[in-house]
Amino acid sequence: MVSKLLILGGVAEAADLARKASVALKGKVEVITSLAGRLKHRPDIPGRVRFGGFGGVEGLIDYLKDEAVDFVIDATHPFAETISGHAYVACLSSGVPRLSLIRPPWQAPPHAKWIEMDSLEEVASALPRISRRAFLTVGKGGIEAFSTVKGVWFLVRLIEEPDAPLPLADYQLVTGRPPHTVESERALIDDYGIDALIAKQSGGHMGEAKIIAACEAGIAVVAVSRPPPEPGESVETAEEAMAWLKERLRQ
Repeated sequence: MVSKLLILGGVAEAADLARKASVALKGKVEVITSLAGRLKHRPDIPGRVRFGGFGGVEGLIDYLKDEAVDFVIDATHPFAETISGHAYVACLSSGVPRLSLIRPPWQAPPHAKWIEMDSLEEVASALPRISRRAFLTVGKGGIEAFSTVKGVWFLVRLIEEPDAPLPLADYQLVTGRPPHTVESERALIDDYGIDALIAKQSGGHMGEAKIIAACEAGIAVVAVSRPPPEPGESVETAEEAMAWLKERLRQ
């Protein structure tokens, strides 16, 4: 009997896990990867791929039932609170085993100018006391929090060009898809005279280069703390998630 695995994606680990499961458990597990549907570019992912939301908790409960999903692995972004919360409630209600794949956060190197804050709004309020030229890497959805900041010029990086001008008083936009190199990140910092990096505490290797470059340059790193994860089992790597899945299949 073939089991069904639903991977809630949005980060590189989800695609990596889908590839591993499709190869190692071929004929044993059907893989469905669900992506948020916000980006034009999509990774090449084996198995079935769906885009967009489920229609809240009830919609996800219905999806789990209609698709006869046996396992759920939540490999969404550490800041994707809504879908992770929905997955927790839906799986608990449906009796579907759920695992969270949560990549470890970045660690501040010794002597780094590391500042951790609880929210984007807190960062925006404090930023004029920290920086005059900031490298903003918080994603399109986080930029609005900085719309009222005065006296700070922003270098904003997004994966894709936005559909409308950004709500910032003074900025320049660059686009680029990770991973980036430490050398290219350091060049941006030096070329634009950046004195502070603003980033969500996403963790993982894909965005690590900017953290390393900022620390090497001796500029402030302002990191927004992660929201607390949902209760339940969790692992940090796709390999550990595969081990969990194989153990579940043996039960």
